[in-house]
Amino acid sequence: MGGKHDTMTTLTRAGDATFMGHPKGLFYLAFTEAWERFSYYGMTALLALYMVNQLLLPGHVEHIGGFSGFRAAVESIVGPLSTQALASQIFGLYSGFVYFTPLLGGMIADRWIGQRNGVVIGALSMSAGHIAMTFDQSFLLALLLLVIGSGFLKGNISAQVGALYPPEDEARRTRGFVIFSTGINIGAVVGPLLCGLLAQVYGWHYGFGIAAIFMFLGLATYLYGYRYLPARVERRKFEGTRLTAADRRIVFALIAVMVITIFQSTAFYQVFNVNPIWIQQHVALDVASFRIPVPWFQSINSVFSILGVPLVLWIWRYQAARRREPDELAKIGMGAWIAAVSNLILVVAIFVSGNAPVHPIWPFLYSAALGISFLYYWPTLLALVSRAAPAKVNATMMGLAFMSLFISNNLIGWIGGFYEKMSPAEFWATHAAIAAGGGLLVVLFGRGLSRTLHPARRADELSPNR
Repeated sequence: MGGKHDTMTTLTRAGDATFMGHPKGLFYLAFTEAWERFSYYGMTALLALYMVNQLLLPGHVEHIGGFSGFRAAVESIVGPLSTQALASQIFGLYSGFVYFTPLLGGMIADRWIGQRNGVVIGALSMSAGHIAMTFDQSFLLALLLLVIGSGFLKGNISAQVGALYPPEDEARRTRGFVIFSTGINIGAVVGPLLCGLLAQVYGWHYGFGIAAIFMFLGLATYLYGYRYLPARVERRKFEGTRLTAADRRIVFALIAVMVITIFQSTAFYQVFNVNPIWIQQHVALDVASFRIPVPWFQSINSVFSILGVPLVLWIWRYQAARRREPDELAKIGMGAWIAAVSNLILVVAIFVSGNAPVHPIWPFLYSAALGISFLYYWPTLLALVSRAAPAKVNATMMGLAFMSLFISNNLIGWIGGFYEKMSPAEFWATHAAIAAGGGLLVVLFGRGLSRTLHPARRADELSPNR
């Protein structure tokens, strides 16, 4: 399935505008991604809490298949780990490899099976992973299936969005990605809300079970729209592979920018790992007769990643009208400083509260500020790489951008292992310092990097894709 003739026929049929001026296939892809992100973020919101409160405790941990060997391998590298530190390491490895495997899944789809088959394999693997998550024995298998499934699904479904449009239709393609990204953000908001509530009221496995159901709904949505989607995305081919000296300077500059963003990504993604544990331990969650589910706080940064888009765009337009809009490096630096302030909010909350439980408004503000910091640095990084990377290695450089998330998520797992060895104020102050380190690097090297990456500006639509 997926010869060149079939591909072009599919593209022609899929390219017909059917709703809101966009191909019908776009909406099947957007809804598929919404279901998939619902299941992913819902499960992720439960993972650290589930491990600390049940799975890794005596009476459960002995039942996990292959866990003794896995733990021995991890501790041979980082040393003996407490339950919380081990949970943090597992979370970091899982969330890190979720961003690594799409490179492999994309390569396999490009060379052998096509993007449609890749997405179906990915959805089936993730569905099986969510089901395996409901049993102690298959916990490690569940994580493996989810990582493999994400590898096949994440990059391939995004590639299909772009392939729905003719190469010259840049404006409509950009708006299509905005619609697609809306599905991502809706899933990221709703997943933790529903999975967290079910886990609190009925138990952990109900939360994981609903994630499995919604992954199956995503697969059903995709299969229903299968005929409107390109079987194989044709990659652009260029004459030769050698880079000029100027190209190499740009590539090295982009890699330097990616390294800088690792600092704010590390400060940002701890919201999914240790932050739920801290909230459970130190935040006053009871409001009248209702107890706020801890995973609900993880929806807040996604809410503000949606609500903040028009605000951030308005700020940039206002600055541009006065010829004061910051360039891409400055925006990335601003994202780092906002991430630093976000973590300092928790430090202030701890000192203000003293020995009393922390009011829930503080973690709310922390997550909201992180959502704004994300808008400043991550979409800007993707737009910068897309614009500046030489054509011969543009796709490779986009893949490397996501490798920065692989590194940062592994770092949050390692750093999270120090949570019990530090006071909460010290722990969050450390993350503020890490983010500020990224901001400082932009101050020191941003101007030179900007000169290398070409100062010409173009209007880029803001399209978060996590």
